[in-house]
Amino acid sequence: MRTEPAFTVAAPRRTESNLMQSPSYLIVPLLQGFYWFDEGLQNYLRAKGWSKVTRAQSMIMVNVITGTRKPSDIARVLGISRQAVHATIEQMIEMDLVKLVDDPEDGRAKILELSEGGERRRKDARRAVVMLTKELSTRIGKQNVQNLLKAFSVDWGKPPDRFPQKK
Repeated sequence: MRTEPAFTVAAPRRTESNLMQSPSYLIVPLLQGFYWFDEGLQNYLRAKGWSKVTRAQSMIMVNVITGTRKPSDIARVLGISRQAVHATIEQMIEMDLVKLVDDPEDGRAKILELSEGGERRRKDARRAVVMLTKELSTRIGKQNVQNLLKAFSVDWGKPPDRFPQKK
């Protein structure tokens, strides 16, 4: 005689919550890590007496520092309109973070540079990133931070643009 178990354990349903915790859903912890650093950076800069900047302003500064200096290129990289970038740049000019200068490669175009105020803020931002990296090492371990740096420093190549079609 075969007996049935008193209860059965069903496989966990694939919910949005456990999907986001899956190792195959890397984008969520990447974004959470970015937010952690950005919020820590903003907290540090405010503690040093700097005015608050929006995330859009912060992202424009990062792009300028890493070499993307044409407003149209910044708009493309950030996935926002050129009008939104120009409006944000105007705010940043008023805050003495950036300035628009003639593009030496294209006399008709302008590019962004950090202003004197932007350079001063950048120096404090560098200190903040060093401090935040040390704090992260304390929280998650030095080896984990080194592994993150190693993984993010590898050339990932261009993002895929071809995917299998559903049948």
